[in-house]
Amino acid sequence: MTKLKELIIGIIKDKASQSKAALLSKPTKLFLLRVTSHDTFSPPTPKHLSTLISSADGSRATASTFLEILMDRLQNTNAAAVALKCLIVVHHIINHGSFILQDQLSVYPSAGGRNYLNLSNFRRNTNPTSWELSSWVRWFAQHIEQLLCTSRVLGFFFVGNSESSSERVSGLTNSVLLTEFDSLVTLVEGICKRPNHVYNDDDKNKNKMVDEIVNLVCEDWVVIEREVCVELSEFKERLGFLEFGEVVELVCCLKRLEDCREKVMMNLVDSEALWDLVSDVKVKVGLEVYKDKGRVRKEGRKLRFSESHRFSARVLDSRDFLRFPSGRLL
Repeated sequence: MTKLKELIIGIIKDKASQSKAALLSKPTKLFLLRVTSHDTFSPPTPKHLSTLISSADGSRATASTFLEILMDRLQNTNAAAVALKCLIVVHHIINHGSFILQDQLSVYPSAGGRNYLNLSNFRRNTNPTSWELSSWVRWFAQHIEQLLCTSRVLGFFFVGNSESSSERVSGLTNSVLLTEFDSLVTLVEGICKRPNHVYNDDDKNKNKMVDEIVNLVCEDWVVIEREVCVELSEFKERLGFLEFGEVVELVCCLKRLEDCREKVMMNLVDSEALWDLVSDVKVKVGLEVYKDKGRVRKEGRKLRFSESHRFSARVLDSRDFLRFPSGRLL
């Protein structure tokens, strides 16, 4: 009875909110209310998502107003289904939104921060389904927050980018490359904390909205894995040109990545190529010997310095668009 009562209340709320938006002639808000209904088991349809994003596309003022409405709905709801659907909209913007929408999202809130969406304490325990969905709200919000943070570190919304980053990473300094790699590993670690699937008590079928979220994150993983492999390949070429502290930082990141292997292989479309590359880089890191004054190989021959190393101490601004070649280009 509790679940039925909550469902009826949700339907009434949706109808009332949509009627009010229609009367006030606010089409964007009406589209948002339709996309983020209280229906617990059905995700937003591609058609409704497309219509919503189209209504918000235009000037910066339009995009900014839309994001304020979206975030207000996300922050003020206590319904897990509504929160998840709002997060799906945010994820859609990250992957498929226009430059203006993505730009406005990247500066919201203006201070940024780790608790970007402020949903780490989201809990709804009116029934078992709401309680379990709450864990998905917290996890998916954390994933989106880390996507935004990593995109800031890389300088662009990388999950929506289909081009290879090989040329881009070859121009990064060692310190910048390590910062990017650390952020990517943190993203992988967050994905591995995924909750268990939610089931409908009536037919034991998996919740379709949860399935949609799992599919979205699996699509993200394809791009994340590609980016990790690109940066690992670049490290493989630079191993002779890393400072001792940089090697220690790289080893720590590799260890964290390896700790994710089991859950990645269980929950995601996995490629052995990634783990072969991780193992290969670890072996090559183990063969390097570093001393306080200059670097030497085990047989005593000095290693030459790359342009990346010579400029590694400089602070670069992403606005400078400077490129420094890696050791493999010498």
